[in-house]
Amino acid sequence: MGSEMSGKSMVRRELLDTRRLLSPEDVREASLVLARHALELPELATARTVAAYVSVGREPGTRALLDALRARGVRVLLPVLLDDNDLEWAVYEGPDRLVPARRGLTEPAGRLLGHKAVLEADTVLLPGLAVDERGMRLGRGGGSYDRVLARLEAAGARPALVVLLYANEVVARVPEEPHDHPVHAVVTPEGVRRFAARPTA
Repeated sequence: MGSEMSGKSMVRRELLDTRRLLSPEDVREASLVLARHALELPELATARTVAAYVSVGREPGTRALLDALRARGVRVLLPVLLDDNDLEWAVYEGPDRLVPARRGLTEPAGRLLGHKAVLEADTVLLPGLAVDERGMRLGRGGGSYDRVLARLEAAGARPALVVLLYANEVVARVPEEPHDHPVHAVVTPEGVRRFAARPTA
């Protein structure tokens, strides 16, 4: 496991270094194209509840997508990071109801719905740094979404799992650990790629 962890750390560092080269305009333009591609996904077109997140820094932008989903009448759940790195959820009520939070994050200001609110989601949009040709996702390493995915698995919930990335972040292979889960699709500014995700239960 140690070599896998060090391999993940190296890949994360390289990917984050590449993201730092993007200008704010690059990020803005990519976010609009990402939203357009994502909104065409059947998993989002038919979803009543979507668990998403607010992008920060040079992450592939989600704000245009959040607003478009909300305008469609979709119930959008956003995470709130707890002291132990686990996540609770609150409903997205618009950009004026987002507040700065710890670790540079932006979170919803509404009532917390608990850890299990994510079980109601038809689709879960996951942050990440890369996904490989098998659909394996590389996150930032905090473990928050590992807990979310484990919670979904334990409950027998089977939402569509989708990652938003830049095109260069779809790679041949990422380091994998036993607890890692494959995703169903990745959306980049170049389009959508689907994977035959392994069953999660």
